[in-house]
Amino acid sequence: MSTSKVKSGQLWGKSKDDLKKQLVDLKTELGQLRTQKVTGGAASKLTKIHDIRKSIARVLTVINANQRAQLRLFYKGKKYLPLDLRPKQTRAIRRRLSKEEKGVKTLKAKKKHTHFPMRKYAIKAEV
Repeated sequence: MSTSKVKSGQLWGKSKDDLKKQLVDLKTELGQLRTQKVTGGAASKLTKIHDIRKSIARVLTVINANQRAQLRLFYKGKKYLPLDLRPKQTRAIRRRLSKEEKGVKTLKAKKKHTHFPMRKYAIKAEV
């Protein structure tokens, strides 16, 4: 069983299997500490529950971050991204027209522009 807090810096270098194994160990230790709490264990053991819970959260954070990084690599260059990998932004920004969509003209507008271009006038300069 681990006796000290888990340092997140050490977790980033570990493989997925090692992280899963450490997670299982931490969860079993947490279960044992909770049973000791019910049976009336020492106060020092009870304060350790907090550390174990935070360590579990750190391990899960590293696992999820690695998984998201792998998914980003997998979907790189694909046409569609899963919703949770897309940039959050605001609802209005997400629905806004893209630069390409803003520049598109209808067929009628194109014809109007070609057949009736803007008139150019030569203005005589006053002397």
